[in-house]
Amino acid sequence: MKYALITGASKGIGKSIALELAQKGIPVLLVARNEALLGELRNQITDQYKVDAQILAIDLSQAGASVRVFDWVTQNGYVVHMLINNAGYGHSGQFIDYSVDEYAGMMQVNMQVPVELTRSFLPSFLQLPRAYILNIASSAAYQAVPGLTVYAATKSFIVQFSRGLAYELRKSPVSVTVVSPGGTATDFANRAKVGNKAVKAGERLNMTPEQVAKQAVDAMLKGKTEQITGFVNQLGAALAWLMPRKLSESVAADLYEVK
Repeated sequence: MKYALITGASKGIGKSIALELAQKGIPVLLVARNEALLGELRNQITDQYKVDAQILAIDLSQAGASVRVFDWVTQNGYVVHMLINNAGYGHSGQFIDYSVDEYAGMMQVNMQVPVELTRSFLPSFLQLPRAYILNIASSAAYQAVPGLTVYAATKSFIVQFSRGLAYELRKSPVSVTVVSPGGTATDFANRAKVGNKAVKAGERLNMTPEQVAKQAVDAMLKGKTEQITGFVNQLGAALAWLMPRKLSESVAADLYEVK
């Protein structure tokens, strides 16, 4: 039995990816902080789709978390052929508003854990007939975003990491896909403490987690290297590239109310 391992699986895009894969008959390993929500999702998957689902409740912002995840997989003999690095969060506001420790935790979850898990699972993936790595980035990755300065930088890292790794593995059985959602109806804005102006702007364009998950899984299974979900988000990324840098940054700063 081969599993898909999904981080940040208890809600939002991660939960929707888990359900999308379970619907396709793929057993899942669900990793997130909230054990109660993970348990509910496990029961939903096993009852509704009749596939195996196992859970690990862990705070990925803590040192050594990725090692604990990998040890849990190996000690239980789970064979993983899909790694979905979805867990991530942001801090909005002025850079100086947050402590070094708060930024370190965010960078741990957004960058370090995906790199560490990818490095841990890759040797076994290379021995399989087919394996998949799916990294969830953000449309914020394609420009500097004052007000989400560190978050946007972490997602730029994920895009560049994924592109480079995809090229390195192009002749192997392992595909690497990076998917960059735009505004999505999840708890991200609440946890990031995004201001009302950005929230209201996003509400008009938000995709559902289910829509994002379907596009992400389809892109992964097709072996696509990169996907920005939704035409509006694709257009936004193109405009950010074409616009003068200071103008795009000014627009973002106004949206996130950075003076």
